[in-house]
Amino acid sequence: MEIVLIVLGMLVAVLIYAMVIYNSLVTLKHGISRAWANIDVLLKQRHDELPKLVETCKRYMRFEQETLERVMRARAAVASAGAKGDIGALGNAENQLRLGLGNLFAVAEAYPELKANETFRHLRERITELEESIAHRREFYNESVNLNNVRIDQFPDLILARLFGFRPGALLEFSASEISDPNLKQLFE
Repeated sequence: MEIVLIVLGMLVAVLIYAMVIYNSLVTLKHGISRAWANIDVLLKQRHDELPKLVETCKRYMRFEQETLERVMRARAAVASAGAKGDIGALGNAENQLRLGLGNLFAVAEAYPELKANETFRHLRERITELEESIAHRREFYNESVNLNNVRIDQFPDLILARLFGFRPGALLEFSASEISDPNLKQLFE
């Protein structure tokens, strides 16, 4: 009788331990979703601000159409990748958008009237703030993905992770050009 109680107690302990592991894996999975939702909100806010910036610039930058079009194409690529949840494509599109915005802001230096425009300055500051917020949220997202990926690869968590279909998340990675220091000389040419 005592052996049955001991075995039953051990089974209950294992079951409780498995429930704790499962619940923590669910928490990590939802943490990734929450982190992605935070990025998505900021991407949408920036997406809404960019046409205003381009329209403001168009009034002054009549000969810089290619720069403005590059920003809008990159904006569309970011929106498309974000809507699809394609993390790899989003990283590439973000890189193109950052390069386009860097070129746009550099070219704007040649237009004193544009630089003095209150709307342009406000939009530039707003987009810069959004860029910084997106960068912080990317770090949080990647940390959430990393925690999840480590947990589903660790024993004994990997047993339950595989049993219940927990999948690794994709890191939001960037090209070498995005994480390197910008070439200021090239931006002002």
